[in-house]
Amino acid sequence: MLRLTETSDLPSGFGPSVVTIGNFDGVHLGHRTLLGAVVQRARREGLAGVAVTFEPHPLAVLHPEHAPVLVSSLRDRLVTMEQIGLDAVLVMPFTLELAAMSPRDFVRTVFVDGLHAHAVVVGRDTRFGARNEGDVDTLRELGAEFGFEVQVQEDVGEGGRYSSTEVRSDLVAGDVAAASRILGRPHAVTGMVVRGAQRGRELGYPTANLAQDATGFVPADGVYAGWLVRTEHGGERLPAAISVGTNPTFDGTQRTVEAYVLDRTDLDLYDEVVVVEFTDRLRSNIRYDSIEPLIEQMGHDVDRARALLTGQ
Repeated sequence: MLRLTETSDLPSGFGPSVVTIGNFDGVHLGHRTLLGAVVQRARREGLAGVAVTFEPHPLAVLHPEHAPVLVSSLRDRLVTMEQIGLDAVLVMPFTLELAAMSPRDFVRTVFVDGLHAHAVVVGRDTRFGARNEGDVDTLRELGAEFGFEVQVQEDVGEGGRYSSTEVRSDLVAGDVAAASRILGRPHAVTGMVVRGAQRGRELGYPTANLAQDATGFVPADGVYAGWLVRTEHGGERLPAAISVGTNPTFDGTQRTVEAYVLDRTDLDLYDEVVVVEFTDRLRSNIRYDSIEPLIEQMGHDVDRARALLTGQ
């Protein structure tokens, strides 16, 4: 899959194409349906399937105080979009100049002159151009002018439409199972394993601590069941009990994500980039007055995680 920041980066003779546009934060089931429709039509008609997206999120430029914490990083979004089968993703740097482009100028410059769009596939709520003045009707008018077809993909979702906002709300509440149902896969955080205080090792449960620059929306503080995926080792998936928070028993102040791979004390994961997937919330964080009840609770957490993940 080609990953571009300007249409001028396209190879000579690229297109014609089937195009869609959006932020695609989290690449949830609604996004996957839309992107899948692009790929299906492109394959059926022998065209290139292309998605146009933006970095950073438009609100981070236009209204930083209202910019959302993203469900997934651009890198993770691109990995998922490639898996769906797109031929190219145009990641446009979002600037005030881009935000000021009229819907017509944007379509002519990007869709028509840049990507040679034969068809544009969008959801009913699509907005684009200066002040979000462009919508589906605008696209149809421009399609008639410039010679491309507009295909409107119906919304999908439980009782309405799936949304990244709903995913974020679920993660804030710690409901990773609900978030995963919208995403169509476990929610994940990606980062390098770094050395922590090593208290888990001292307590009999050595954990892989993710660096502070880990990407992906970190869910509410608590203990979770999930998986640690070793991306550098063939995608090996290991069942894990995951802790998110500040370690209140030890008066911690820095919020961390750490994963204990069930029944494994032999792993050396330092400096390895891993993916931590969240499947079920086990409990909220508790401050204990001594180590003994904490160790006992950790044993219960591991047992519950094992039962959920492996059925044992």
